[in-house]
Amino acid sequence: QGHLAESGGGLVQAGGSLRLACAASGLPFSSYAMGWFRQAPGKEREFVARIGRTQDLATYADAVKDRFTISRDNAKDTAYLQMNTLKPEDTAVYYCAADSGPLRTTILADYEYWGQGTQVTVSS
Repeated sequence: QGHLAESGGGLVQAGGSLRLACAASGLPFSSYAMGWFRQAPGKEREFVARIGRTQDLATYADAVKDRFTISRDNAKDTAYLQMNTLKPEDTAVYYCAADSGPLRTTILADYEYWGQGTQVTVSS
């Protein structure tokens, strides 16, 4: 049974940076595309970024493009989300997810495995 565990969340001032990590276990990590999603209080969970099975084919939501960078290290079974120039509106619980399908999807339902989430709070 696959398992994902996020880490790296916390409290940061606007303009600051955080790096989230997602450690995978119990699944063939290099066979899965990895995604990051977030859910703010009172809002639906939304797509943030996705990376294919290799380091290429990264996709970003417009709200984070040019500020966030998704990456992965298949040797460590870990995906990352580098978040720079953070804004208060980036405050949310951030989740990583794994998708073994063939499509370059940003749809929540297409992802098979989910982590428990890590809180990111950006103060103004």
